[in-house]
Amino acid sequence: MINLAQLNQILAALGAAYPNAKTELHFGSPYELLIATMLSAQTTDRQVNQVTPVLFSHFPTPEALATADPRYVAELIKGVGLHNTKARHLVATAKILLERFQCQVPQTLAELLTLPGVGRKTAKVVLANAFGKPALAVDTHVFRVSRRLGLAGGNTPEQVEKELEDTIPSHEWIATHHRLIQHGRRVCKARNPLCDQCSLSDKCPSATQV
Repeated sequence: MINLAQLNQILAALGAAYPNAKTELHFGSPYELLIATMLSAQTTDRQVNQVTPVLFSHFPTPEALATADPRYVAELIKGVGLHNTKARHLVATAKILLERFQCQVPQTLAELLTLPGVGRKTAKVVLANAFGKPALAVDTHVFRVSRRLGLAGGNTPEQVEKELEDTIPSHEWIATHHRLIQHGRRVCKARNPLCDQCSLSDKCPSATQV
């Protein structure tokens, strides 16, 4: 694992490279972000952004979605992966929001995890981006890039999440999440990382190993 000085250098370099990094999902409310994030599993943000305008025009509130036929919802979101399963989860989640949470998206990790189809990554994305609460969601990009940079060494997203949150100051969690994602998408790609174009290569223990 890296020491504090190395950590600060990496965080500073990420900040310089991606000063305005933020979620690329389009949303106008916590409800819309929750739905969009649920749809984003195994699907690109671009694909999600293509289907959510139509979905939200039909079901702008949890009340509306709670009474929907999952088969109809599946047709509306057909452009995303696992659309049939996700449609069932969306309707079931809307029903719980209606029945237990007065149609409000809950603001605690424990409550969010009670929603069908919502795991730790989705819950933490919602906490961070809808409510500004310190949370560091670990998706495939965060998992890969943080391990390559030596920020974490865990073998599961949960282990990496704990390592990152134990090491990085909480006020940096949200920004670091977005910056690691941007770096993973643009430079530190899964199969062919662009190490020769990477501004962090001199700080990366994996740069000469890929």
